[in-house]
Amino acid sequence: MDDGSPPHRERPGRHDIVELRVHGVSGARPERVLGRPHVRQVAGDHSGGFHRPDADETEPDGVTLEAYRWGDLPSGTVVRTLSMVFLLPFMLSNVAVWMRPTGRRSGAAVTVLCRLLALNLTVLYVVSIAGVALDLLAWRCLGVARCRAPFDAVAGLDGFQVGPRLAVLALLPIAAVAFLRLLGTRRPRPAGNPLWAVEPLVGRLRAIHVAAALATLNLILLVARSAGGGTVSATMLLTLNVAVLLVCAGLLAVPGLLDRAATRRIVTRTASTVGAVAVGLSVATLVTVALDERAWASSVGLPGYDGIASWALLGQMSLLAALSGQVLWHHGRGERREALPRGLGAAVVAAFAVGLGGAFSANLVYQSGHLLGGYRGDGGPPLAYQWSILAFFLHVTAGVVLCGALTLLSRRRRWRAAAAITARDFPTVTPESAGWLRRVTKAVARARFAEWLGLLAVAYAALAALGLATSLLRLFELAPDELPWRLLGLPVGAVGMGLAAGSYLISAVVLALLLGGVFAYRTAWFRRHVGILWDLGTFWPRAAHPFAPPSYADRAVPELADRIIHLTERHRGVLLCGHSHGSVLLALAVLRLPPRVRQRVALLTYGSPLDRLYARLFPAHLNEKVLREVGERVEWRWLNLWRETDPVGGWIFAAHRPGDPPSDPADPACRVDRRLRDPRDLLPAPGERRPPPVRGHHPGESDPEFRAAVSELVGRLRGSD
Repeated sequence: MDDGSPPHRERPGRHDIVELRVHGVSGARPERVLGRPHVRQVAGDHSGGFHRPDADETEPDGVTLEAYRWGDLPSGTVVRTLSMVFLLPFMLSNVAVWMRPTGRRSGAAVTVLCRLLALNLTVLYVVSIAGVALDLLAWRCLGVARCRAPFDAVAGLDGFQVGPRLAVLALLPIAAVAFLRLLGTRRPRPAGNPLWAVEPLVGRLRAIHVAAALATLNLILLVARSAGGGTVSATMLLTLNVAVLLVCAGLLAVPGLLDRAATRRIVTRTASTVGAVAVGLSVATLVTVALDERAWASSVGLPGYDGIASWALLGQMSLLAALSGQVLWHHGRGERREALPRGLGAAVVAAFAVGLGGAFSANLVYQSGHLLGGYRGDGGPPLAYQWSILAFFLHVTAGVVLCGALTLLSRRRRWRAAAAITARDFPTVTPESAGWLRRVTKAVARARFAEWLGLLAVAYAALAALGLATSLLRLFELAPDELPWRLLGLPVGAVGMGLAAGSYLISAVVLALLLGGVFAYRTAWFRRHVGILWDLGTFWPRAAHPFAPPSYADRAVPELADRIIHLTERHRGVLLCGHSHGSVLLALAVLRLPPRVRQRVALLTYGSPLDRLYARLFPAHLNEKVLREVGERVEWRWLNLWRETDPVGGWIFAAHRPGDPPSDPADPACRVDRRLRDPRDLLPAPGERRPPPVRGHHPGESDPEFRAAVSELVGRLRGSD
């Protein structure tokens, strides 16, 4: 549905500007965004739509209000929200690739490493599911070690030989890959909306990841079969599956191969062919394993499985160490003086992805083994998983210590800087306002903590060496319990508490994510504070991991651009007002507008993280050059409102703090930012009992400063004709 203010209802003169508001990640209702109790939808669908006040009202500036609500695009249903929980490591690995540095060579290297890490996460996912299905159920519970009932007779397979058991239960990892494929599938496009952009890389990446997943499963089966004596057919299948893995890694390892227009077609055909070959090899492997009646090797666990899991985890940590080294080396060559340095996010977010992926995989096998009773009397789960759980526990401990230490160490400097700001803003302080001034200073000091995240990022990126060290210790056949005994003389079992604590911690994280996924959908307050993770993580299109949740920006941005074009055809101009993440969506939409439309558009951003966060976290895509291009395309009809108390938003081109040197009058970018004193005063207004509140990151569309900025930009639009 779309009334679009048809021509016979247009208002001439003062009533021909549309103020299009776009909310941030909180997912606010259109009634709240528009400040009206009753609204009607004029375009879009239930997930993302455009709304106007129910009555034909205009603001005092003579503009028509409209709001774009996109809050349900990232997580419109419980199923979709929970899918993001299961896909969290994949989502983070995909975000990391967008955080690459600006240098051409460094950026290409980081892209390759991120894509290889993403492939490794898929491999590790299959290895962990195979650990439960093949090692625990097929080999231990139905074979060498009888598990607890009813797991000692799974689906009546206890009477089958080893080969058929493995072949049948290998269908579980295959179903798990299909489950990932299903969760990563895009929702149906809205009816009548042809703007849904197709992510060109996803098909190629999906074929590569599925092929690698099937080849990994085949290797686990064939290595176990070959441990009891190889055959020609098994050796050939083993060689072909290794070749499939090498081809998959090679397609990702060549810089630009997946992205260059000249090679896209051949890469697409190669990936599809490799995927088809992997499916055929899987069928041949299952048949070979099921029909081979020779005796299997005698072993407590599935032969070769421990080694495959160890090498998968070692490869993961080696890639993370290489990525961290590349990013830190690039950081060391420039931008040393920035409080929040650019380009470090790739290593930090990749470390989170790897840590969560390895921890979830290890804990799945660890807890499943104890639940089934498959590790009784044999020393526990594979050593690789024990080291992964311990490494996760050490990472979390170190991260908490680093964050706490940084908070304490930076407190004095942050407080001193905040006190200087509030002293300039409020030079005269009465005794009754001294307490409120201290609260304001505290809010500014908290907001400035974002300036110190760079140091925390450097420290956490360096922790990749910790995970690499634990993976190397596994190669020396050292159990976690043996290390303190050999190095410190502590009794065997001293690390047991760390392993148990790590396992329970991982389980608590999974439970918290599941509950967060449910409550983020059902409870507005919870979604506003916790659902931000999903909204930010699913903003970027899939360029590294095809099983990450689909991006909503590739619908929201073209949908916004199309609506702006539609409105400019029926009105004199459109004022785009974006709060927080909404300013990012609008900036990208402006870059898509044709020249004839850009001449009739103005931009108002407030609480915007465009420079403070996005330009630093995603320097290759939202840097100063891109932001200046946005300003040039709207002919610098752009104002940005920011507050010192805002922990998220900030200035984009110039802070304009009191005492700062005067701006360059020849540079139009220096006239974009408007600093708002927050709060407006320390004393209550006449008739009020309390002083004005600290606004922080609050939108504030009804604030006088916001309405003044709207009036100014509306005047520029009307004067541009």
